[in-house]
Amino acid sequence: MRLANIFLAIILLPCAPIAVFSVPAGTKVSGKVTLNGVPSKPKALDLSKEPVCAQMHNANPLFPETVLTGPGNSLRNVVVYISTGAPYPGPVPSSPALFDQQGCHYTTHVLAFRTGQEVKISNSDPLSHNIHPLAKINREWNKIQPGGTPPFAYAYENEEFIPVKCNIHPWMQGYFVVLRTPYFAVTGDDGSFALPDLPAGRYTITAWHETLGTQSQEIEINSRGEPQTVNFTFTSKL
Repeated sequence: MRLANIFLAIILLPCAPIAVFSVPAGTKVSGKVTLNGVPSKPKALDLSKEPVCAQMHNANPLFPETVLTGPGNSLRNVVVYISTGAPYPGPVPSSPALFDQQGCHYTTHVLAFRTGQEVKISNSDPLSHNIHPLAKINREWNKIQPGGTPPFAYAYENEEFIPVKCNIHPWMQGYFVVLRTPYFAVTGDDGSFALPDLPAGRYTITAWHETLGTQSQEIEINSRGEPQTVNFTFTSKL
């Protein structure tokens, strides 16, 4: 009789309701960065000291990339990241961040990557460049890189916003943004950003621009995993 009851229970088990406990995947935080005001009209860069560069841009001049706007006064090259409260960052990416010199300028004006992650630096030009990251917290270095030579890699140990220049061509300027957290993004042409999903908690989200400064907002993410929108507005310094 006991065996019959056990057999009956096994038969009926699939018919019983099963409680499924799901773990929230996290909350997507996204938004847009815009500029309040009209940026000054940029002047074409003077490349006359390097005839090869001047010839490259005879028809399409190079302009400064300090303040770049897009549709609706969207602001490009703003680094948005979780500055306080971010969870354990996890392993450093095995793939390097890529930084190329092409057409006598940096193809990526603001490059953000992780502490400990390699940045792979290449020179696609037929002439030499001298890359010089002006670090203050990390070690400062500079290296000449002739055209056609293989890329080289370097990794930084500490968080820092590092100006980068070419000692041979002074108009070549950019930034390395070295962050411990993986929760970051750099705005593109439309000024938008999206951070990896965050678990529930309280955070400080910060937006950094090389000349317009830094802004921060406090956000709280609940356990329901509802998407959040956070926008930033910078004011033009005219």
